Amino acid sequence: MSEFNVLLQKEFREAWRSWKFLWIPLVFALFGMSDPLTNYYMMDILNAVGNLPEGFDITMPNLVPADLLQASIGQFQLIGLLVLIASFVGSISKERANGMATLLYIRPISFASYFMSKYVVMSAVGLVSIAAGFTASVYYTFILYGKFEVTMLLAAFATYFVWLLFVSAITLLMSAAFKTGVATAGAFIIIFGGQIVDAIVGVFWTVSPWKLPVYGVQLIRGTMEMPDYWWSMALTVVLLLIFIVIGIYAMKKNAAMAKI
Repeated sequence: MSEFNVLLQKEFREAWRSWKFLWIPLVFALFGMSDPLTNYYMMDILNAVGNLPEGFDITMPNLVPADLLQASIGQFQLIGLLVLIASFVGSISKERANGMATLLYIRPISFASYFMSKYVVMSAVGLVSIAAGFTASVYYTFILYGKFEVTMLLAAFATYFVWLLFVSAITLLMSAAFKTGVATAGAFIIIFGGQIVDAIVGVFWTVSPWKLPVYGVQLIRGTMEMPDYWWSMALTVVLLLIFIVIGIYAMKKNAAMAKI
């Protein structure tokens, strides 16, 4: 446990020094506030821009708070995840390439501690980021549109955090198994490719990790079929644990690739 604590402190220091605990949450916060503000002031923006055709008229839909949160989560699912994955996908592979990993491998530390220290820090950055994003979205939605039920809002937040743990496990598995370029491509294909597949043909199944972000919003709407929700949560947790075990094994197998 002491070796894990030492590695964890090292990873937290590196994350603080690279400002990941500041600029990544800031990205999520900006996207969280953008949808409530943009939708509420859309007519004012259009009028300010001017040059609209004579007689042009547009009717804005009547949005409820869940609609705005869903739009914000959609932003997190694209730009937010892109930033988070890109920031951590090279955390293991780059240390192998620049020789930093060799300095760690020659010490009596376990590969599990090494992998999990990075996983905990990535998950912590993700937790702070979605907390900032949800807070910004909920704050402006509450002011401009209405309130949420706190219990269901917290359930949606927890659901999205489990999804983020799943994303973190895939990202670090790719980093442990491949060089940085291949790891980046692999993580993007699995995460974003899975989202595309689920969006196109996901109507044919109801249990999938890629459905968790949508299911979190459905909890707020009160339209969630709970068996589908719990089976998706269980599958996600089982898969992320499997990915962590495979990631540790891949790190151990590729130790010889570390630059000396």
